[in-house]
Amino acid sequence: MTTPDGDRRRAVLGTWPTPLEPAPRLARALGLGADDLWIKRDDLTGLGGGGNKVRKLEWLCGAALADGATVLVTTGAPQSNHARLTAAAGARLGLGVVLVLAGRPGASSSGNLALDGLLGARVVWAGDADAAALASAAHEVVERLSRQGAVPALIPFGGSSALGARGYAACGRELLAQAPDLDTVVTALGSGGTMAGLVDSLGARRVLGVHVGAVADPAAVVSGLVSELSGSPCPPQTLRLRLDQVGAGYAALSEPAASALVLAARTEGLVLDPVYTGRALAGLAAAVADGDVVPGRRTVLLHSGGLPGLFGHAAAVASAEAGLTAED
Repeated sequence: MTTPDGDRRRAVLGTWPTPLEPAPRLARALGLGADDLWIKRDDLTGLGGGGNKVRKLEWLCGAALADGATVLVTTGAPQSNHARLTAAAGARLGLGVVLVLAGRPGASSSGNLALDGLLGARVVWAGDADAAALASAAHEVVERLSRQGAVPALIPFGGSSALGARGYAACGRELLAQAPDLDTVVTALGSGGTMAGLVDSLGARRVLGVHVGAVADPAAVVSGLVSELSGSPCPPQTLRLRLDQVGAGYAALSEPAASALVLAARTEGLVLDPVYTGRALAGLAAAVADGDVVPGRRTVLLHSGGLPGLFGHAAAVASAEAGLTAED
């Protein structure tokens, strides 16, 4: 099912609006007032395990359907949340899905990859591919499918394009309706589209992006997407970014992120993931510590999903299991 929305058609994939929930015990643990911190539950978007990519995929899949696509092709890391939700979107819409993933078969078989298989996606392994090589491999898949008579639609890495970012421009407006006094929304910054959409509707001052290491130049990526989406320049220096949570790299579990996972779970029963939301909370903690986020103002942490990825991350699973306490 698609619905008209401006000059585009948006596929209906999610359940909106997602809840905005208070997190008083987590707020106090961070040094904020009990009513200062709220969680935007975009892990509860309803499709394929939930997560922020659903908002983007509504627009991207709507365009694909309008173009007569029969198969979706996208790229990602082996434990990509975006790949998992593209597979789910394809299943919901009756489209084939081919995932072009960095790495080799057998390196990981749980978490998002298990769901990719359950959802019926086909995987093309691209080996030790950087972003350019991964994109090239995806174009080769698109050309092969076209020769075979299919109509492929190439969905961008992370769902992040100006079109996909419309989903988070809408989320920003949704947030303002739920919390008109919003001061800061904190989000993980991966491929850039989530932050870009929020900046478009909320303004750069109210959006704090925590870089997770998925792109080489996050400021340039986000500013480019915002500029394309809004039609007005967005200078990179106007963005609020934290670059201090990448640690040893995108896939590595950092100590601040590991601590954030424990803190969210034990204060609010809230499960985060080690790559995105764990780093987002760690970035929020650092922002409170250095005075960038202050008590007395409404702060929202965007929970962008990613729980299945936790079970595909060996270091995160080991860290969580190490916290078990035996009953005497």
